[in-house]
Amino acid sequence: MTSLRQSDPGELARALDDQRVMTIAQWAEVNGFSVWTGQRLIKAGKGPVVTQTSDRRIGITVRNNRAWQESRAKSEVNNN
Repeated sequence: MTSLRQSDPGELARALDDQRVMTIAQWAEVNGFSVWTGQRLIKAGKGPVVTQTSDRRIGITVRNNRAWQESRAKSEVNNN
């Protein structure tokens, strides 16, 4: 098994990006909704897994955002 250092530089960049923590404002912007909506989703337990970055701050990793987006994907749109 090769380490990330010995592998493709693009793979290392993707792995590091997956670990990058976005602020709630950045996360909301990436997903196209307001900070208020993002905070509401997190508080209701309907948002992605959060990362505690300090005693008073949380964020969302790129990887957790991707997993959250995938969990919300629907194969059909119900117009009811």
